[in-house]
Amino acid sequence: MNIVFDALERAPVIAATDHAGWQKAVLSDAEVLFHLGANIMSIQHDILQAKEQKKIVFVHVDLADGLGRDKTAVEWLKSLGVTGIITTRTQLVKAAHECGILAVQRFFVLDTKGMHSIAETIENAKPDLIEIMPGVIPKALRLFADRETPVIAGGLIETKKEVTAALGSGAIAVSTGKSALWNDL
Repeated sequence: MNIVFDALERAPVIAATDHAGWQKAVLSDAEVLFHLGANIMSIQHDILQAKEQKKIVFVHVDLADGLGRDKTAVEWLKSLGVTGIITTRTQLVKAAHECGILAVQRFFVLDTKGMHSIAETIENAKPDLIEIMPGVIPKALRLFADRETPVIAGGLIETKKEVTAALGSGAIAVSTGKSALWNDL
């Protein structure tokens, strides 16, 4: 886990992209990559490319075409060399822990009641990191930044000002598909 925190301290913007933008992400200054559009035909090559550039790779299992949403998929991704997975599903967070890889649990903040149910889920699932979406809600970021589980802000982050605001609200990093933010922050 320290390797991920060290990387995020050096480069707090996570390159989040699908296969079409993968090469650009691999060549960016981002040290941590979120693969949001993996598929069973290209994921092994994508991970190899990233590893050659010494990138840390997380694959969003829920969005991966051709993979099951189960422990076997998590085990297979581990065998390919991913550092961890991204998921909204508690059972996959637990599967990642059983397989010895990290889990980022993604949450969508819709209202106050939802923010409180997030707290309960974190307590039960014990993800290594959480991603709060959209990442432009400082109130939600501050609420969860005070907890034990580190927070990543994701979604709708399109400017350096929004990156700075999210980091200032307690997020340890931001994930964004806006490639202009992947370099020189």
